[in-house]
This record gives sequence, C-alpha cells and structure tokens, in this order.
Amino acid sequence: MNSRLSNASITQLPGAIAIPRYDRGAVTPGIVHLGVGAFHRAHQAAYVDASLADGDTGWGIIGVSLRSPDTRDALSPQDGLYTLAVRESAGEQLQIIGSIVSLLVAPEDPDAVLTALTDPRTRIVTLTITEKAYLRAADGSLDETHPDIVHDLGNPGSPRTAHGFLAEALARRRAAGTPPFTVLCCDNLPANGATLHKLLLEFAKLRDLRLARQGDAGLARQGDAELARHVAGEVAFPSSMVDRIVPATTDADRARIAGELGLQDAWPVVTEPFCQWVIEDRFPTGRPAWERFGVTMVEDVGPFEDMKLRLLNGAHSGIAYLGLLSGHTTVDRAFADPSIRRFVDALWAEAVPTLPEDAGLDTAAYTAELAQRFSNTALAHRTAQIANDGSQKLPQRIVASAIECLEAGT
Repeated sequence: MNSRLSNASITQLPGAIAIPRYDRGAVTPGIVHLGVGAFHRAHQAAYVDASLADGDTGWGIIGVSLRSPDTRDALSPQDGLYTLAVRESAGEQLQIIGSIVSLLVAPEDPDAVLTALTDPRTRIVTLTITEKAYLRAADGSLDETHPDIVHDLGNPGSPRTAHGFLAEALARRRAAGTPPFTVLCCDNLPANGATLHKLLLEFAKLRDLRLARQGDAGLARQGDAELARHVAGEVAFPSSMVDRIVPATTDADRARIAGELGLQDAWPVVTEPFCQWVIEDRFPTGRPAWERFGVTMVEDVGPFEDMKLRLLNGAHSGIAYLGLLSGHTTVDRAFADPSIRRFVDALWAEAVPTLPEDAGLDTAAYTAELAQRFSNTALAHRTAQIANDGSQKLPQRIVASAIECLEAGT
C-alpha cells in the first residue's frame, strides 16, 4: 500500500508532476469557500493556487462543507492537498493543488465556520453550493417556510444554511467594526450575484424583524436590528460565470492516479483542459490578481453568463436526459448519437438569437468548442450526474430561452 499524499510525502512525487511552487507554511487565509466540492477544487481553488505561486500568499482558502464531512475526512489527513487530473484524448496531466489551508464541516462545528467568516483576514467568501441550496420558492423569492430557514431565523448563532452563516457573520463583523467581506457566488444562476444579494436581503429583513420583536435583550446581542440596511448598502455581491466540466471521481480514477503518483490520494479531481471564469470587478476589500491567470474581469457578466447557461448548460441537460433515455451512460457517447447531435444543434440555433447582439460574443466559435468538449472521450462524464436536480436547473438553462423565443414569435 502506497503512503498518503501530504506535505511530508510530496517530495516523493515523480518530477513530471507539478507541485505547489510556494511555501504553504507562509500562506494565510483570505477566502472562505462554502461548498467545497469537486467543482470548486477543479476551478476556483486552481486559480487561487496560481495566485499563491505568484507570491500573493494572503489568499489561502478555508473550505467549508455545509452538509457532509466526506471532503474534510478525505483531505485533512493530506494537509488539504489533492491531485487535479486534466484529461483529454491525448493523455492526462497531474498537478497537486495546495490552496486549501483547512477544511471545516458546518453541522459539526458552526462556531468554527463563523470564526473563519468573521476573521478580519477573510475578505472574500465564495460559494458553489448548487442551485437547490439557495432555497428559493417557485417565484424566485426566499422560501421562508423551508425548515432550515426557519431554524436559522430562530437560532442565528448555529446556522445551517449559507444564508444563515452569511447573515450572522456580517452582523458580527459590523458589530466589531470589521468591514464586510465580498460575497462571490459561483453557481449556475442567472445574475448570480444579484440573485444571492436579493435572497440574503430577504433573509436579513426577516431576521431584523424577529430581533426587533425580541426587544432590547435581543437587540443588544447584535448591536442593532438593521442588518438588512447593511447588506443592501455596504456588502458587494459581484456576479460571476464559471465554466469547467468536472465529472464525479471514480474508484478507477483513484487507482489510476495513485499509480502515477506513487502515493494514495483519497479524493483527486478529474477535469477537462478548458477552464473559464468571468467576474464582475467589484471587490472593495481587495482580491487576488486573477486576471494574470486567465480570469476575465468585466463590468457586466450577463452576456457571458447567458451564453454559458443557454448554450453549454442547456445542451448538457438535453444530452443528459436524451442520452439516458437512449441508453448512453456518458456525454461523449450520447453526443455521438446523430439524433441527439441534431437536437443539440437545433437547441443552439434557437438559443443563439436570444443572446445580446452587441456584447461581442462569438457564438459560432463557442459552440464549435463546446462540440469538441462534449466529444472528450477521456472524461467519461456520466449523463446521470448531469441529470440530477433538473427541476432546479432547467428554468435558467432551457425555459428562459424558450420563453424569449415565444415572446419574439419565433
């Protein structure tokens, strides 16, 4: 049995494998990430790793799982290190990512999560919690009746939801005179920053109302009951668009990667070469120089976001459902099916006219690249994985385009 990947064993790796080019002991936390799953580790954490290697060592990541301890249990014995395996038909490149400095499990220790969020060194909070974790009602507003929202409003010091953690941390920072962190949503939601801002503002108003009803004793704990005003006027919620295909890691992936490393990695991440991040540039308390590593910093993410949701994610969902019905277990096999390929081409033909013409988007090049990405036989991206939580995904991926086409009479 090979030994485990860790700070101590990393020097045993073959020379062809990229390892962190910085002193991990000098890294301090500057980002708290909620939802430390595979996508985050293949995307945001990789960009932060590049920033750390560039000498900007104040942006280490504290990863927080809002539900399961699995990621913590896998990576903590490895000092937060893991393998990023970039796969394409021509082969595989392995890189060890070192940007995650610690991992927390919110249900086990909400106080530790709140301590990280209220630390003055924390200047950015990023989120990849999936669409369903935003707890929206059918009309897009906050689901005030959801049991976890009800719990968090009644127990602000031991939250369960992202809304509850963000609200309590912002309230504590305000009471301590600490500037608010920037909240950077990285989930597949239209206008994701504005959407999260709206949801958190609704939560804060409910929280303020409850505190006001509790009287002076309740107000004294927070200093006041005006969190909503603070969230509305003082906290930045830039929107972002993220793009990288990240299949679920399999036991075969673990075995193959362990063979290449000569070490055991309990939870490597497999992904494709393509990676994109477009961010609205609003960070009052600073940010890494992500643009140095390929991130596009813009004033308006909207056109990029719509293109990705409607052309990539919409096609992905179509491929997943039609592929499953046709007996195809992976995206590349489904996309190679002529009938499914015709469906995707037709979907793109209808969705492209719904995108803004004046945004400089090269939709022809984008869809051509998507076709290459969907054909990547090395990824083995399972259609069943993409098909999960369709009721939360389809409105922004397909329904929005369909509504615009109907309104335009096309």
